[in-house]
Amino acid sequence: MTTKILLCLLPLLATFSQTFPAAGADPTFLKSVTKLRTEKLSHFRFYWHDIISGPNPTAVNIIQPPASNKTTPTGFGMVNMIDDPLTEKPEVGSKLLGRAQGFYGQASQGEIGLLMAMNFVFSTGKYNGSTLTVLGRNPVFHKVREMPVIGGSGLFRFARGYVQASTHTFDLKTGDAVVEYNVHVLHY
Repeated sequence: MTTKILLCLLPLLATFSQTFPAAGADPTFLKSVTKLRTEKLSHFRFYWHDIISGPNPTAVNIIQPPASNKTTPTGFGMVNMIDDPLTEKPEVGSKLLGRAQGFYGQASQGEIGLLMAMNFVFSTGKYNGSTLTVLGRNPVFHKVREMPVIGGSGLFRFARGYVQASTHTFDLKTGDAVVEYNVHVLHY
């Protein structure tokens, strides 16, 4: 008889639990926002300076691959932390637009293929304080590399898009590089 009563009460208990949330639950934590501004597509071009040499490097090695690593020709496992200048022109002394802050690591055993995780932190004009976040694969010896823009902050909230990177100069002796970045991003 107890089983019959329990089976009859189950639908009632299910309805009751859906109608009345658990004690202490606040049904006002979610608010629907329906008005969105129109998206716009922006294109930026600037130069990324990865400076490994000299007294003030902007990229420092934080992880070296193990000496026993058989893939040392590619440097698989190496990780560098960066705070690289972003400039208007390829010369390091040209107008500073912001900084690329993050890291890159050698993630390929077969070629020089980096995992890039960085924020473009803008410091001039109306974008001062806004950021774009790039996360993707960078096979550095390809002529043009494409990586996704996965977000942003400030004027770039809800940003999405892509960057195309092309090496402008690379010094084999020092490891210093200047890379042109073309950024195509949708944002509000």
